Amino acid sequence: MNMLTMRAGSAEYSVYVERGLLKSVPGRLKEMFPESRLAVITDDNVGSLYGQSFAAACETAGLRCDLFSVAPGEGSKSAGTFARLLSELAQHGYNRADVVAALGGGVVGDLAGFVAAVYLRGVKAVQIPTTLLAQIDSSVGGKTGINLPEGKNLAGAFHQPSAVFVDPSLLGTLSEADFADGMAELVKYALIRDAEMFEQLERFGAAPAGSDMLDSWIVRCLSIKRDIVAADEKDTGERMLLNFGHTIGHGIERLCAAKNLPMTHGRAVAIGMTAITSAAERMGLAKAGTAERIACVLHKTGLPYDISAYDKDEIWKGIVVDKKTLADKLTLVIVSEPGRAMLHRVAAADARNFL
Repeated sequence: MNMLTMRAGSAEYSVYVERGLLKSVPGRLKEMFPESRLAVITDDNVGSLYGQSFAAACETAGLRCDLFSVAPGEGSKSAGTFARLLSELAQHGYNRADVVAALGGGVVGDLAGFVAAVYLRGVKAVQIPTTLLAQIDSSVGGKTGINLPEGKNLAGAFHQPSAVFVDPSLLGTLSEADFADGMAELVKYALIRDAEMFEQLERFGAAPAGSDMLDSWIVRCLSIKRDIVAADEKDTGERMLLNFGHTIGHGIERLCAAKNLPMTHGRAVAIGMTAITSAAERMGLAKAGTAERIACVLHKTGLPYDISAYDKDEIWKGIVVDKKTLADKLTLVIVSEPGRAMLHRVAAADARNFL
């Protein structure tokens, strides 16, 4: 087993990474929270695969447990679903000694984490991520939230979990599309902090679920995030590097949602990473050929990289409501070459031309 210690502000917790870990999680939670009830929030897809058996295993371990399920997909990161879950916890009599567990991907993790942050002004949370994107990124670091009609993640809180349990064997049930979404975030980590991992991606493309290489990449991504979050918990400086590709990506997501076009977070970020790097090359901030290298890796991992099919005016409308707009400046994440990233502030008046 790999165990990483996460430190963020006054919070410190462990992230456990091991194939087959899910089976032992109920017993571990009973040891951690012997007198607590566990509210397991999942979605209908994950619930059908693991929810009932996990809840039964919790009861066998002597841990009182209730299962709460939401519809799969980004639509559940809504104020309505959030309010419903808060009411259900209250109706079941959950108190401050109890624990919320997120069993699912990034949507479930963000939603359940925000529920834990707000219910009774804050209860403990644990994350049990079941997708690649959640295992390497969204389950750690304490960012929680929901979407508003005006944009992604515009309501939320920083609420660190008490523990994170990463079982790479769960990735075997992912669809090809969901796995590719996670690979977009993995490519992001390689680009901002690990040139060697990016070179491995150039050689091999996506490593399959269950491979030792993928397991090692998961641990590496978590290590990078651990170091960044320890230096900047509240996303005011270095942690913003984790937003590489997201400014344009969120604009694309918002555009597609408005037009009912199919788009996922990972695919939008993939296009955003290539687009922002092309812009940076034109401005002399990135080494020539970097965008092409990124596009080649994305192609190998089954991800899109071409922004030309999307209306730039409409993308811009999505960008200006994004939370990374600060006063009259936009903070952009630039990768000058694989493994090297920096923050670049652009005046709002100049940002559109830059992009």
